[in-house]
Amino acid sequence: MPRSGQRRKKIKKEIGYFNKNAHRMRYDVFLALGLFAGSGVVEAGCKTVIGKLLKQPAMKWTLRGANSIIALRCRHLSGRMEYFWEQRAA
Repeated sequence: MPRSGQRRKKIKKEIGYFNKNAHRMRYDVFLALGLFAGSGVVEAGCKTVIGKLLKQPAMKWTLRGANSIIALRCRHLSGRMEYFWEQRAA
């Protein structure tokens, strides 16, 4: 490891990141459970679930409106709409 300077500072920061997030990087465990360990599946899901909905012609969204419709769309596609209605009734 470099003894001083910006490079040392950057390396220390990166080591800290890995130490803090090691519990999220158990890829062998995730793969053994049949889960995806890459970001490609999540990115494709976002493009399909969110992009298709929000990026249609003539649609303009506020951040709050987009977040609300995204939450509803995700609940609908995951089969959890009843949970949404239960929360609303409470």
